[in-house]
Amino acid sequence: MPFTTIDLCAGIGGMRKGFELTGYFHNVLAAEIDKYACMTYQHLYGDDANHDLTSEEFKAELDTIQYDVLLAGFPCQTFSKAGLEEGFNDTEKGIIFNHIAEIIRRTRPRAVFLENVDNLVRHDKGNTFRVIINTLEKTLNYKVIGVTYDMLGEPTYNGKDFIRNSRNFGIPQNRPRTYIMAFNRQRYGAAALAGIENCLPIENDWYLYEDLNELLEFHAEAKYYMASGYLDTLIRHREREHGKGNGFGYRIVNEPGIEHPVANTIMATGGSGKERNLVFDPQDNIAGMILSTKKTPLNDKGIRVMTPREWGKLQGFINYAFLDEEGIDHFSFPKEVAPTQQYKQFGNSVTIPVIETMAEFMLNCFRVLGDIPNE
Repeated sequence: MPFTTIDLCAGIGGMRKGFELTGYFHNVLAAEIDKYACMTYQHLYGDDANHDLTSEEFKAELDTIQYDVLLAGFPCQTFSKAGLEEGFNDTEKGIIFNHIAEIIRRTRPRAVFLENVDNLVRHDKGNTFRVIINTLEKTLNYKVIGVTYDMLGEPTYNGKDFIRNSRNFGIPQNRPRTYIMAFNRQRYGAAALAGIENCLPIENDWYLYEDLNELLEFHAEAKYYMASGYLDTLIRHREREHGKGNGFGYRIVNEPGIEHPVANTIMATGGSGKERNLVFDPQDNIAGMILSTKKTPLNDKGIRVMTPREWGKLQGFINYAFLDEEGIDHFSFPKEVAPTQQYKQFGNSVTIPVIETMAEFMLNCFRVLGDIPNE
């Protein structure tokens, strides 16, 4: 104790942090290729994550390291339809999952935990997800939580069983994501693995915020308020879309009258992640203010975008994961990371309370499998 993890496609370490919060996991190596995410990772954890998991150099280093759990929030990219036929011989560098699968094959960790967008289970009419499940189950011989076998000996599952939403784990953000947890059948044996629960947690029994209004920090700085011209453009766009019968357009997520407001998904690309999460936050002396960074005066409707701090709270980084015993929050960004990158890093990350709950579930499985003495 504790169990050791490696943090692949690490971002700013949300997966790692969620596991560490249980007190049973310690990270030994990370891999991330985004320059600014690596800066934040180094700042938060003191570890250099600047490694390319697709390189033979990195894989060879992993061959020499003893670790227990592989973590990866891998990107959803085009997968080879050949799947099992080409397997690890597929040399296309863009297919990150194939490289992760090769690392699993070479290092055989006790368990694997993967995260991706919810559309992963539907991508390419379900073929992409089928390749992933078949690779883990049949090629690598890992037991995937949520998978059973039919009478012909083929893996069977419901894609919905792999999707969990952050709003059910104590955070007021509508963020459905795909989670995959698998255990090494070669290590534990099929009989032992039949004793663990075959369904990932669907919710928490506690919450950080009752709703979005409890999370928002009202009376924000003027720079977060929308320019009147830009807001008018968004209003016209939504009116056009609604005229076509579409539901597209901006959203004011805490409009008066919403009993328990919840944010929409924040996104790494910013853009629609911001426009679908506008905030009603009226205050004096904002309307008509002229800022050098805006083409038109600030709007008179009290509408602003969320702040990076609020996005950090929506992912559990701020006001949760880095609090010490005295309640002091130690999360911060390095000074080189501009607000645009802060939005990107939070939007590209995971919701830490969800990951923590998944890590607790994994620990319960380890207890059943005899890796943790009964307490």
